[in-house]
Amino acid sequence: MFRLALPVYVELLTAVVAVGLIDLLWVSGLGEGAIAAVTVGTTVEYLAYGLFLAVPTGVTVLVGRRDGRAPLWPVVRTGRLLWALFSAAVAVPGVLLHEPIAALFGAASGPAADFLLVSLAGLPVYFAQTVVDGVRKGLGDTRTPMRNALICNALVVVLDPLLIYGLGLGVRGAALATVAARAVTLAIAVRSLRGLRDGAQGDSAPEDGSPAAGAPDDGERGRGTWLGRAILVTGLPMSGDFLARALVGMALVEIVAGFGTAQVAGYGIGQKIMLAGVMVFYALRQAAMIRTARSEPAGSPLLLGLGGGAAVAAALNAAAVPAAGLFTADPSVAVGFLRWMTLYLVPFGGLIAVGGVLQASGRGGRLLAATLAGFAVQLPLAYALSSWLGVTGVWLSMAAGASVSLAAALAPRAGGPATAPARAPRSTRTAEGRPCGR
Repeated sequence: MFRLALPVYVELLTAVVAVGLIDLLWVSGLGEGAIAAVTVGTTVEYLAYGLFLAVPTGVTVLVGRRDGRAPLWPVVRTGRLLWALFSAAVAVPGVLLHEPIAALFGAASGPAADFLLVSLAGLPVYFAQTVVDGVRKGLGDTRTPMRNALICNALVVVLDPLLIYGLGLGVRGAALATVAARAVTLAIAVRSLRGLRDGAQGDSAPEDGSPAAGAPDDGERGRGTWLGRAILVTGLPMSGDFLARALVGMALVEIVAGFGTAQVAGYGIGQKIMLAGVMVFYALRQAAMIRTARSEPAGSPLLLGLGGGAAVAAALNAAAVPAAGLFTADPSVAVGFLRWMTLYLVPFGGLIAVGGVLQASGRGGRLLAATLAGFAVQLPLAYALSSWLGVTGVWLSMAAGASVSLAAALAPRAGGPATAPARAPRSTRTAEGRPCGR
């Protein structure tokens, strides 16, 4: 588990957390309005990614199930088609409606709208990178996605100050730097799939994407079954889970915004710092999902997640004041947020870690139901407690929602757990076509 999880953690830390932190750090010199703009922009981007997450998740699981048993390139080709469809469906309306979207957060024009215009236009690049990385992860390779993330992060470090201050582009420069860095990284990453495509040239898989004769069918039966359906059905629960979290995150930003810009900025800073620890849970989830899809032992993700939650909470409490002080002269809001998150991180760590097993073993719907049950408790509490305790009430509602979700995910289920498809012996043809780097 740790062999797979550590590169995923580095990847997530650099591609998701570090990029956002670097943007916040550089725009902090432009004032609280710029910090709030980046916070709003990244929240919307997470929401957009939630709409697409079914594709890379489904690709990872199907590649993992098929590796060594059936041709892989039809999955990659179908993932590429779904990328094009989702990119057009999400990015185009996003660009056209970027000002109304910004208006939802009280910023119809100015820095937030500028950031969103560039960020939403660059979504196809971001989406494509996740599909390429999803293929590599399905093959059990988490090091290549880590390398891609490190390259992207290094580029953002260089481009952010150049575009924000050197060219005087301000907040828009931060968004441009991120998109440009992702584009360069994508150009490098797609080369890692060349060996896979070359190895597939001799495959005798039907062009309609149905399984080869004698190969496992990943739940698809009958001639002419479109792999796109299998990818989406497999990945939709994870997408729904992510999307629900993004929507609730937007609702929380709106609640916190009622207490002023300083509170939004503090919440954004605290969230970015906390993500450095939360990525431990998501790394464990991806490792558990990869192992389960490939019918390899996954250990005890629940215990790892709970232990990781306690460790992350302790680390954030120790680092709260100096870390928040890097972004603002008044870190009190961010520090208070991180202190209260101790109650949230332990159950949340357990929930996220076990989610990988649920997803890859065909129980993703259960994970989604547990998430929604937690949010059904969290949101009403956030509104009620915030009117009584201020922003502290919002933080308490997060802990309550995570606890309810974990309990629902672990509740006994009649009929016994579903299991991932058994892994058949690797075919000589597929083994000979193995891509390099494994």
